[in-house]
Amino acid sequence: SEHEVAWIWLWDNIVRLLKAELDKPKRFGRALVGMFDALGDGDLHRFRQSMFENFFAASPAGQDHFKQSTTRLHFIMDKVLSMTQELYRQPSELVFS
Repeated sequence: SEHEVAWIWLWDNIVRLLKAELDKPKRFGRALVGMFDALGDGDLHRFRQSMFENFFAASPAGQDHFKQSTTRLHFIMDKVLSMTQELYRQPSELVFS
């Protein structure tokens, strides 16, 4: 039926698109780690600060959930960056732990 043909077409295309993306996490992960390794303390501080500034500008209500000191916000961002790098290094361990 037309429904079955459309369904098979959809999943064939999803498989094709996913296969084209399989090698990208390795490349992106190396680039991500390299970028953060190259940042000095001042650059990293500005990066963390800009992340929250952008977040609060895009979602002002977020400020109601992040009423911590700047030090605490930077700690949170360090954890996010660390987990992001770990997600690229060992995705299954991070996701399933």
